[in-house]
Amino acid sequence: MLLRREGYPEEGELVFCTVTKVQYHAVTVHLDEYDKQGLIPISEVSPGRIRNIRDFVQENKKIVCKVIKCDSERGQIDVSLRRVNESQKRTKADAIKQEQKAEKIIHSLSEKLKQPVPELYGKIAPKILEHYPWLFQAFEAVVEEKKSLESLGVEKKIAEELEAMIIDKIKPKQVHLIEKVAIKTYVEDGLALIKEGFAKAQQVDESLQASYLGGGNYRILITAKDYKKAENIISEVKNRMEKTFQKKGEISFVRQEV
Repeated sequence: MLLRREGYPEEGELVFCTVTKVQYHAVTVHLDEYDKQGLIPISEVSPGRIRNIRDFVQENKKIVCKVIKCDSERGQIDVSLRRVNESQKRTKADAIKQEQKAEKIIHSLSEKLKQPVPELYGKIAPKILEHYPWLFQAFEAVVEEKKSLESLGVEKKIAEELEAMIIDKIKPKQVHLIEKVAIKTYVEDGLALIKEGFAKAQQVDESLQASYLGGGNYRILITAKDYKKAENIISEVKNRMEKTFQKKGEISFVRQEV
């Protein structure tokens, strides 16, 4: 990973580490983002009694730790493995994977511009990291918000080439919600009423997809940038369709697994 943060991590910060040495009383790790050495005391490897420390850590293994003590004057960093829960591990690991994806884009750009990766990274990353904690977050902003990298200080030509590559390789965030809709109608031309109901649903959001499952059952798929927006769309769809079938039929909605 190319990312190197300046200075020392803060106490309580989650850090991505590589195990470099395992001893009976402690584990030495390399803090990948800071390019510094840290130590996991034996008591911070796992709660409870440890029979074999290698059941928890092995040389070259990537782990997520929490900084519990940082003395910049002595250059000492103590970290804990046992104080990191599964959710924190996944969140940090996902952030690292995303950052590696951002770095791969810079690798690809270096081939196109015929510039060495470290040199090109040095022209891009420091400028962006003044505004964002991760390159990938800035790259997402390019896709989601049409953010200009030049406005962050990146050289114009590099910014334009990089933005084009980002848009090609990173897709906008999307979440999906599925509702199973059961419909019964009491009117003579029930099909026309059903078409009217789905037409009103479509007016809420053009991305809405509806399909017939058989036996009076239908499937509605909503795609949105986040769950809040998706839930708001579903709520309005239900409201409009229920009004359409009021006193003319029955309609029910059941959330389905995506």
